[in-house]
Amino acid sequence: MKIGLTYNLKKDHEEGLPQDFYAEWDDLETIEAVRDALLERHESVEMVEADEDAYEKLRALRPQMVFNMAEGLWGESREAQIPAMLEMLRIPYTGSSPLTLSLCLNKARAKEILSYYGIPTARFLVAQDPNAGIERLLTFPMMVKPLLEGSSKGIRNDSIVREPKELRKKVAAVLEEYDQPALVEEFLEGREFTVALLGNGESLRTLPIVEIDYSTLPEGANPIYSYEAKWVYDRPEAPLDIFTCPAEVPERLSKAIDTVAVDAFRALGVKDWCRIDVRLDSCGVPHVIELNPLPGILMDPNANSCFPKAARAAGLSFAGLVNSVVDTAVERYGI
Repeated sequence: MKIGLTYNLKKDHEEGLPQDFYAEWDDLETIEAVRDALLERHESVEMVEADEDAYEKLRALRPQMVFNMAEGLWGESREAQIPAMLEMLRIPYTGSSPLTLSLCLNKARAKEILSYYGIPTARFLVAQDPNAGIERLLTFPMMVKPLLEGSSKGIRNDSIVREPKELRKKVAAVLEEYDQPALVEEFLEGREFTVALLGNGESLRTLPIVEIDYSTLPEGANPIYSYEAKWVYDRPEAPLDIFTCPAEVPERLSKAIDTVAVDAFRALGVKDWCRIDVRLDSCGVPHVIELNPLPGILMDPNANSCFPKAARAAGLSFAGLVNSVVDTAVERYGI
């Protein structure tokens, strides 16, 4: 099969932009690893960077299937841009629709849908003014983060706030640095997990659950997967022993975590694959934090990339994971 690979290549930091501006984009090593994985099973792979020339490139190449890992850059529907082009060109692609990608990127919209379906998620508000009196409506501690970002962008060690002054300061910082509203949630203080899912319909399956153990973070660090935890404390050359997979949890809790993840996957109309972050409340009830329908996949086991980690625990190699996503999409399209 002639496969297209759509991607965004990470750039060096530019002065005047947030330090994590390109955090969602992939480095060359990851892009080439996905390409090589696809070549193990398919006759050719056409590389298409998700820039302003992408539409014409896709129109000329017309691959039989596109493995989409493009995150986009501008606009609140940036993750939907390549899938929208592909739908216009009637080219099949892996992963979710433009609508689902846009909904999941807007954390408030995703949480509204989860709430409608009775899927547990932390109480929240969207803040466009640091002096909006949020403390009158939600209970401390709270988590403050940008409304429209992924890859821990805008989530710093100081994103947990415990009193009104901290709350106002953090909301103001998000508004200024990211030029978008802040999502403010009641912080869930229980254990945190992430669930990788593959498939559609009756064939949807969860891979072994990954637990994030925040006790391994440096002393004084807040128990969240912040920018510092992801990119500063945890590095391939000095990885933190922060993940356990399969998670050591009782069968009943494991089933509850899997169930809430599957319910969220279906409620948001996700297709083919997704990574869903789950955290327990003080009573041990799993709540969905957010959905990642374009999950990051780093090949290096020392990079602590959760989806490949879960795949390895399920007996899937990196190439096996990548091609399983393609196989799932091929089956969905009936190719």
